[in-house]
Amino acid sequence: MYDEQQAAEQHGPLAGFTVGVTAARRADELGALLQRRGAAVLHAPALRIVPLSDDSELLAATKDLIDQAPDVVIATTAIGFRGWVEAADGWGLGEALLDRLRAVELLARGPKVKGSIRAAGLTEDWSPSSESMAEVLDRLLEEGVEGRRVAIQLHGEPLPGFVEALRAAGAEVVGVPVYRWMPPEDLAPMDRLLDVAVSRGLDALTFTSAPAAASLLSRAEDRSLLPELLAALNHDVLPACVGPVTALPLQARGVDTVSPERFRLGPLVQLLCQELPGRARSLPIAGHRVEIRGHAVLVDGVLRPVPPAGMSLLRALSRRPGWVVSRAELLRALPGAGRDEHAVETAMARLRTALGAPKLIQTVVKRGYRLALDPAADTKYADV
Repeated sequence: MYDEQQAAEQHGPLAGFTVGVTAARRADELGALLQRRGAAVLHAPALRIVPLSDDSELLAATKDLIDQAPDVVIATTAIGFRGWVEAADGWGLGEALLDRLRAVELLARGPKVKGSIRAAGLTEDWSPSSESMAEVLDRLLEEGVEGRRVAIQLHGEPLPGFVEALRAAGAEVVGVPVYRWMPPEDLAPMDRLLDVAVSRGLDALTFTSAPAAASLLSRAEDRSLLPELLAALNHDVLPACVGPVTALPLQARGVDTVSPERFRLGPLVQLLCQELPGRARSLPIAGHRVEIRGHAVLVDGVLRPVPPAGMSLLRALSRRPGWVVSRAELLRALPGAGRDEHAVETAMARLRTALGAPKLIQTVVKRGYRLALDPAADTKYADV
């Protein structure tokens, strides 16, 4: 008997699904987590990071803070704070920066940032229990910021409303632009990822930073693919973001996203392990349990990779399980098949071979093909 849990343990919960990764940093870690759970991964960095040692904006901001002391410094990310101190040290400004930070009110967004601050020989004055910038903002506004100089270590992520609220309350806000993002030097991988996404060759597309999401949308717009990409993300390709801030560029375009409760890579992968199998079509066909995934099919728990043409035919048949689908309609479902219905017969033969159970699909003479849906199955024969 088919056991879904046993099948998931054998092949991994993401077996048969293809997941796109847009991350530039920690992409290998995310890809490994996905592959360990059975996913096929397509990686294309949607941005690149400006090296700190070459960043003239960060150097200028660092000199400015050393010369003109802030009242408050907010450290937002561990890697960003650590990189800032290391860059300053490389410029011969390390000690001067640390001396300046010892004399100000130093706020840390969360425990990882606290660790970086203490590793630098400093001590934070306060850190929110929620790791929320909203809580940091509330504290500053309660203290009162009028006439105070507040420096924020940025990390390429937008802080919606944060800077505006401080300035409206009378603060002078100085941004410290650690790790600025730019488009990748080689756009070919990102273009390939876009092409696969709009053709529905992905089951999910992951984002770990708002700049990556914005960069991918911008590139799609440059290539006149934005409407097609948005349609894919709204209907067939699951957009999964590591957190709500990352999702902002997508949501601004009307795309609904999913995010884990904890804004980490592990929970993001676990969320996909729940979401993608739940979106797969599962049908009782010819005495078998058939689950249709992105680029493969589970037949009684056995993973069967299927060529793209075969998956197109199978999806067309599964939209009306048990109903006859004509060769002409199946031909339209085949990508780039032209007008020769013989292409349907060839692709169908390969599909049956891939499934390992030829009786799953019945030939209806002079009419077309149908899935041999079990008569006792409680399935609505309606167009999907």
